[in-house]
Amino acid sequence: QVQLVESGGGLVQAGGSLRLSCAASGRTDSIYRMGWFRQAPGKGREFVAAITMSGGSTYHADSVKGRFTISRDNAKNTVYLQMNSLKTEDTAVYYCAAGSGGSLYASYAYWGQGTQVTVPS
Repeated sequence: QVQLVESGGGLVQAGGSLRLSCAASGRTDSIYRMGWFRQAPGKGREFVAAITMSGGSTYHADSVKGRFTISRDNAKNTVYLQMNSLKTEDTAVYYCAAGSGGSLYASYAYWGQGTQVTVPS
């Protein structure tokens, strides 16, 4: 089993920045990739970014490219999402996820509890 705990959400004005953190514990040696997803009110869950834990390959959704950056600290079993130039449409609950392989967008067996990011209009 893997446990994920997110932190760093909050309220920020448009154009501002936030950094989300996701700390993994338990069977962290089984994790191949970690990702961030988000879900806005009334909408489905959306892929945001992902990173492989060994090689550090990164993937970002087109909607956040150039504004968000995913990174990792393997020594701390922690993944970060640096969010810059935030927009009102970035308002959502952000979830951290971890998986052992498979689809970049769907193969995640473990999920955090979510952290709220609010960018008021």
